[in-house]
Order: sequence, then C-alpha cells, then structure tokens
Amino acid sequence: MIKFENSIFVNRTPQDVFDYVNNPANDAQWQSGTESTEWTSDGPPGVGSTLKSVINFMGRKIESELEVTVWDPPHRSGLKARSGPIPFEVTIKYEAQGGGTLLTQTGQAEFGGFFKLAEGLVGKQLEKQFESNNATLKSLLEKG
Repeated sequence: MIKFENSIFVNRTPQDVFDYVNNPANDAQWQSGTESTEWTSDGPPGVGSTLKSVINFMGRKIESELEVTVWDPPHRSGLKARSGPIPFEVTIKYEAQGGGTLLTQTGQAEFGGFFKLAEGLVGKQLEKQFESNNATLKSLLEKG
C-alpha cells in the first residue's frame, strides 16, 4: 500500500478551487492521463454520489467507478474507487490562507496485478503525476 500527501497554494478562494476540482467536466483539463469523468448518479453531488472515470496510467487504460466519501463545500471533498484495478481513497482539504487556498490531498492506494509487480515505480509515477496535476490546476485557476 502506498500513502501520499501533497499540497499546493492557489491564489483563488476555497469555493473557487472546490468548485473547479469537484466538477468532473474539468478533470481532463488538469489531470494528466484523464480521458473522461462523469457523474453516474442523479441529483446534486454529495456523499454517496458516484462517477465513472477513464484514465491512461503507465500505458494502460483504466476504468473506475468512484464514490464520493466526503462532501463539505468548500472545506473538504473525498473519493474512493469502488471498482478498477487500483483501489484508492483520497481526501482533499481546501484551507483559506493569505487571500487564497492551500489545497492538501491525502490518500492511499493498494496495487494489484501488473501494478503490484512494479509498486515502487508506480508509487513514484503517481507522486510525480499528482505534483504535475497540482501545478496545472494552479496555473489554470490563477489565469482565471
């Protein structure tokens, strides 16, 4: 199992950052390898809502069903994989700080199959991807 935590400061309000990060239509713009993400449940988003995500990771196409585990706008959000080859859970905090937002992601992932064989390499790739995604998120949101 791999655990991770990373943070980035974004010069936008917590509500702006929360709204952008939690709109699945934006995922492909800031998350490397994301082909699509869409709500699969009806009604407004909240704990228990579900999504379908399709990503490319380390040369493999991965489809996952996700479930919202935390929904506290604009303070926290969280997801866990209900299906797919990489069980994971992630929680994001959005803290007001110095006129902007400190976004902190914490989570864990359990690798199996192909990914288990290369767990160290996969973990490093995942860490780089989160850092790159956060830099892209910051750039997009601060440009307006």
